[in-house]
Amino acid sequence: MASHPRRRARLPLRYLLPLLVLGATLAMLMLRGYVHNEILADHRVRPAAANDEVPRRILDGGPVIDTRHGRSTSLRIPDHRIVLTFDDGPDPTWTPKVLDVLRKHHAHAVFFVTGTMTSRHPELVRRMVAEGHEVGLHTFDHPDLSYHSTKRIDWELSQNQLALAGAAGIRSSLFRPPYSSSADALDNRSWPVTRYIGGRGYLTVVDDADSEDWRRPGVARIIRNATPHGGRGAVVLMHDSGGDRHQTVQALDTLLPRLQQQGYTFQTLTGALRAPSADTPVTGLDLWKGKAWVLLVKGADNLTAVLVVGLAVVGCLVLARFGLMLLLSGVHARRTRRPGFRWGEGPVTEPVSVLVPAYNEAKCIENTVRSLTRSEHPVEVLVIDDGSGDGTADLVEALGLPEVRVIRQANAGKPAALNRGLANARYDLVVMMDGDTVFEPATVRELVQPFADPRVGAVAGNAKVGNKNRLIGSWQHIEYVMGFNLDRRMYDVLRCMPTIPGAVGAFRKSALQRVGGMSDDTLAEDTDVTMALHRDGWRVVYAEKARAWTEAPESVQQLWSQRYRWSYGTMQAIWKHRRALFERGPSGRFGRVGLPLVSLFMVVAPLLAPLIDLFLVYGLVFGPTGKTIAAWFAVLAVQAVCAAYAFRLDREPLTPLLSLPLQQILYRQLMYVVLLQSWITALTGGRLRWQKLRRTGGVAAPPAEHRSAAPVG
Repeated sequence: MASHPRRRARLPLRYLLPLLVLGATLAMLMLRGYVHNEILADHRVRPAAANDEVPRRILDGGPVIDTRHGRSTSLRIPDHRIVLTFDDGPDPTWTPKVLDVLRKHHAHAVFFVTGTMTSRHPELVRRMVAEGHEVGLHTFDHPDLSYHSTKRIDWELSQNQLALAGAAGIRSSLFRPPYSSSADALDNRSWPVTRYIGGRGYLTVVDDADSEDWRRPGVARIIRNATPHGGRGAVVLMHDSGGDRHQTVQALDTLLPRLQQQGYTFQTLTGALRAPSADTPVTGLDLWKGKAWVLLVKGADNLTAVLVVGLAVVGCLVLARFGLMLLLSGVHARRTRRPGFRWGEGPVTEPVSVLVPAYNEAKCIENTVRSLTRSEHPVEVLVIDDGSGDGTADLVEALGLPEVRVIRQANAGKPAALNRGLANARYDLVVMMDGDTVFEPATVRELVQPFADPRVGAVAGNAKVGNKNRLIGSWQHIEYVMGFNLDRRMYDVLRCMPTIPGAVGAFRKSALQRVGGMSDDTLAEDTDVTMALHRDGWRVVYAEKARAWTEAPESVQQLWSQRYRWSYGTMQAIWKHRRALFERGPSGRFGRVGLPLVSLFMVVAPLLAPLIDLFLVYGLVFGPTGKTIAAWFAVLAVQAVCAAYAFRLDREPLTPLLSLPLQQILYRQLMYVVLLQSWITALTGGRLRWQKLRRTGGVAAPPAEHRSAAPVG
């Protein structure tokens, strides 16, 4: 039941913001995966191909191939000059070691960097440039370009240049194709790529000597492979990334001084050829686009690191919650169902006042009131009409039921309606229910039995979904049986139950009066007053046999509105009672036990839970796919076990659990967005209006054979 709208909010924007936040988070994860995983790379063994289309002067020429301006020429490195080249970096472990060795021996080199690694480690590229090395392109994602279109080639080059501009503020005209070797290895597949790249303004650089360090053949073999003969100049291929490169670093530290003693110098490519530098500054928009790219990649890395921690936290919280629920709900069930169990000295038989706050409940109120008149416990029924405009009060009065009174008031909200009912209640035990809820004949009797214990100030009943024949109702049915009632058993044992449900709850009138009655400080007055009772020293317990059948929302919009109010109201209540953390006595116990548990399990864990599904999407796209799917199904299996146990405790058929996987994929996402919207509202200081849900009046109590509790064994 909800009051007439009286608080305004920019709801369309608040519906949009959570989706934007989740969308942006997923986009950053995808960016991180895209940069960190070679999803577009080729690792194919290229079959042998003819080379009759490659000019003989290229096949027999040097390692620097110039196909710019329609030419087909090549250049060799002059004698006693060596151009060391390093592919696939920069790597955060090995590139600094390579740079240290080069600096130690006053040598320069050319680093052919990939766009992915440059985006992730821009500081290393800046160091290369600052220390006088040359930087060339090695594509963005390391594919074999001979298998791809010119559009893909352009994309690889432009993305590589974008990362280079963002990292060091330069662009390069040097290019080395992935999986290339010497000039005589060019064939009819790779030659068209070389010509096309030359047409885009690049010099293609292959090699004279391949150190084969990628094989890790040993330091001596790497040195032998990298050493030119007869004083000839050479372009030497090495790697500073792609795996363990300690042999490369050791070989380099020996190779450099040895060849320097033989009269060799180690220069950049353009330095060895005495040509203008291949690295030119980038300015203007291209520079800012590059910086923005690198900043986004860094942000994606940092965000992912935070999300991984969050995923670990939510994993621990989910497992802890499920473990506690399974353990403590079993303890609760065995304790309350053991033969001879009694709440106190004797059964509670005193009459009860039942308060039914109602606002525009004409479709439901007759079923609600008539279910109360069939109660096996003596009751007076007070229907507090909160300014309804659909004749709710007139309809109740027209029933002519002697034990039912109608109290009319101008619209003031649900807390005010309940307080008005309390002021008019004749009895000290008060039951509260919603105007769309139906009680079984035994509900009131079962609900008030715990008051035989004078320490009990409030009792939570067992709320069930009455309209579970539709899919969205079935999903809520799973949530009610599993989430709400297992939780209540757990919180009962821990003596920190956070909420007496508005659909079915009972209170001592004297206890409510001590805490000031129902407050309108929050949108979750039931949670607020329950926490207040804990702090005042009262016990709050769960009565599983006190079943009530409520009409759950039947549309996504109505469900969103209801859960948004619940989530935001719970946050308000936690904040309102935060001082309990520092108080003594019962209030302090609840503050240091109840508030942390409620905050972790009802606010933090649900807020972080989307990470499970975000990383599912991430793993499906970037891998490892098999492990990702297995992990997701493992979490689902844990949930299924808990759900099956909860359904068994409540003696519910397990058939609705067939839709549990779909619930996790669709329904759970909606709950995530609702909670995120609540956080945004809280953080921005927004106000939320009360929302009236549409009712159909189709809920009735089930047949009598459904009402007996299941044994535990």
